[in-house]
Amino acid sequence: MPSPFPGMDPYLETPKLWPAFQHQLLACLYQILLPGLVDRYRARVGTRTYVSEMPLFTSIIREQFAEEYIEIRNRTDGKLVTLLEVVGPANKTTPAGRQAYLDARQQAVAQRAGIVEIDLIMQGKPMLTYSRDGLPEYDYAVTVTRSNAPDRYEIYTSTLQKKLPKFKLPLAADDRDALLDLQAAFARAYDLGTFGSQIDYKNAPPPDVPFTDAHRTWSDELLKQMKLR
Repeated sequence: MPSPFPGMDPYLETPKLWPAFQHQLLACLYQILLPGLVDRYRARVGTRTYVSEMPLFTSIIREQFAEEYIEIRNRTDGKLVTLLEVVGPANKTTPAGRQAYLDARQQAVAQRAGIVEIDLIMQGKPMLTYSRDGLPEYDYAVTVTRSNAPDRYEIYTSTLQKKLPKFKLPLAADDRDALLDLQAAFARAYDLGTFGSQIDYKNAPPPDVPFTDAHRTWSDELLKQMKLR
């Protein structure tokens, strides 16, 4: 069963479902990306771990996180060419998650690598600070940073009501970009993860998802049309 939403499914923004979804999405992006890479590159899925601490009354709750990402490197010298990240809720809502993400990003910038950030999370604070002037209203974004212009961003946006975008993933400066279809990757990840059988769309979206009245009205009508409510 495909997701009833045309693009990102906000019901995936839960601690129960997100880790599995993030894993499936990165795996699908890797599978889509790999055939288009020429012999000069090699790609791999890496993992970073960190511990988030949250005070609760007189004690501290510690939670360990493991987050995957994709690295594309030169096959000859191992130099990092592109880092692809899928932002998770912990990156946008916890100090430890934010710092772990930003540290990885800064290391990629220091290595003069391209960076792709896929943010499909509505909750929390944006990871990157840049002017939103002139941009349309959006709920989700793919931000591309090229190695030769680390302070400039290419931004591909989408809303809850629209499909996720296609975007250009930069490789070496003397090579063509790789074109990735985020909606195709999402659809495959949703299907492989059998998330349709794990989500009860009769319930409201996760409470941490900052739905506006317009979001709520539109999604209610959509789910009724799909006979899921």
